Amino acid sequence: MKEIKMSEVRDDRQYTETHEWILDNGDGTYTMGVTDHAQALLGDMVFVELPSEGDEASAEDEFCVVESVKAASGVYAPIDLEVVEANEVLDGEPELVNTSCYDDGWLVKFKSDAIDGLMDAEAYGETLD
Repeated sequence: MKEIKMSEVRDDRQYTETHEWILDNGDGTYTMGVTDHAQALLGDMVFVELPSEGDEASAEDEFCVVESVKAASGVYAPIDLEVVEANEVLDGEPELVNTSCYDDGWLVKFKSDAIDGLMDAEAYGETLD
């Protein structure tokens, strides 16, 4: 039987049903990554395909791919957005998604008019039970 550890869910972020987190940077931009739960399920990351600055995505569009030793998984836009920065460090260190998913392992920064309809930490945590 495989042991499953408790996933970290931070209170300062919002979450999607597809296990992405979003942090409001307070300047009209947001930072996004995959949750601790998602990175644990995927396993060791071996590649991250990021969008480019200026790329746009509509809500629910797949716009990034994270690839682990187990599988490749799409990362979905939680809302209509425009990428303002991609975490290029992940090109050489995709394992940062595993070791620091909420800090150094972020995927993109984006701007959007508003982020509505996402879960707070408590609601997201309940989906993991």
